[in-house]
Amino acid sequence: MMFLPMIRFFLKPYPCTLLLLLLTCTCYPSSEAYDPLDPYGNITIKWDVKSWTGDGYLAIVTIYNFQQYRHISAPGWSLGWTWAKKEVIWNMMGGQTTEQGDCSKFKGEQIPHCCKKDPIVVDLLPGTPYNQQVTSCCKGGVLSSWKQDPINAVASFQVVVGRAGTTNKTVKLPKNITLKAPGPGYTCGPAKIVKPTRFITPDKRRVTQALMTWNVTCMYSQFLAQKAPTCCVSLSSFYNDTVVSCPTCACGCQGNSSQSGNCVDPDSPHLASIVSNPGNNSIKPLVRCTNHMCPIRVHWHVKLNYKEYWRVKVTITNFNYRMNYSDWNLVVQHPNFDNLTQLFSFYYASLTPYGAINDTAMLWGIKFYNDLLMQAGPLGNVQSELLFRKDKSTFTFHEGWAFPRRIYFNGDNCVMPPPDAYPWLPNAGSQQKVSLLALMLTFLVTLVFYSYV
Repeated sequence: MMFLPMIRFFLKPYPCTLLLLLLTCTCYPSSEAYDPLDPYGNITIKWDVKSWTGDGYLAIVTIYNFQQYRHISAPGWSLGWTWAKKEVIWNMMGGQTTEQGDCSKFKGEQIPHCCKKDPIVVDLLPGTPYNQQVTSCCKGGVLSSWKQDPINAVASFQVVVGRAGTTNKTVKLPKNITLKAPGPGYTCGPAKIVKPTRFITPDKRRVTQALMTWNVTCMYSQFLAQKAPTCCVSLSSFYNDTVVSCPTCACGCQGNSSQSGNCVDPDSPHLASIVSNPGNNSIKPLVRCTNHMCPIRVHWHVKLNYKEYWRVKVTITNFNYRMNYSDWNLVVQHPNFDNLTQLFSFYYASLTPYGAINDTAMLWGIKFYNDLLMQAGPLGNVQSELLFRKDKSTFTFHEGWAFPRRIYFNGDNCVMPPPDAYPWLPNAGSQQKVSLLALMLTFLVTLVFYSYV
């Protein structure tokens, strides 16, 4: 208690500062799921109750991937929740639960599709019979990013829920919603009732609406998805022979299986057998043994310098023996993207997370040409060249300006080399300093020599 007067003495001049500090600590959520290059990106799950049944309702569940460049790859998403009461799933179309659960209490011909308190739903595979499909279903759980392919960034399934109540006041919203895509990484908020969705008939002459609608919003955190990074960046340039490799242990260290998983020597005689036996977890990467231990390396090479333009070569290399990256994408932040003139063998879209500032680009492969980044091996890379027009007011090769500020691969932030390791630009000033130092050393050696003569 003797310290309280002292504390009051120090805090008395700054009451507003203290209040602001407390509000900052208590009111703002954790920022680990915030992506500055996609500040509004999320996955929204919408439940639309279309009709009431004898003991429940029929609903269409739709998953919208509103993330600009983060997609859901194979083996796809899985959606789980906990029922608020004793609900069961009588029937499903466009999706299925992974387990039926204990339905022994139900007698007669009709047995529920799922009786579990906490069901997990997965998408049906392509080629599912039409009488089991609904709109936007049956993609094996794969969802494109919103910027890359908005049509295939949506998934849906139909569910008939029993023992659930048959009015807006008796239906209870599901709890503890979880989304895996395909592993961890997403944190979902609670279900919230929203304004009922309106539907337009195919002839566009009539509008109907859902009887009840609720939304769930899920946010991505790279740290939750994987404790270690998943990609790194290396750099080189035409004006310096130095190749800046990915930082050592960027994604893990050799021998530290808890952090980076296993690695394989490409010259190992057992390589084929190791790759063909994924074990219990085929999602966990099996990478080539390198100093960085990353599944993906992005190399940025400043290739040529013209009078009005300059050219960059970008190479993406897959070191993961267990993964073919389909529909991959790359997000690069560099101030000269506002003057991108030509792009070879990649698609390009501009991202403007900071309003009118156009310094962020999304790149991805051309369908059936290089949209599949093959697993580690001779074909495990894709590459392109970018041609930029120079803006004389900003362009320079000095101080690492020609290298990217930030790179994402498939939505994960890649580890950049430290700035002091970037290839430096030889100039007259540095040559003069070296010459002056050499001159001084020569003078000292000469002085010592003549002192002994």
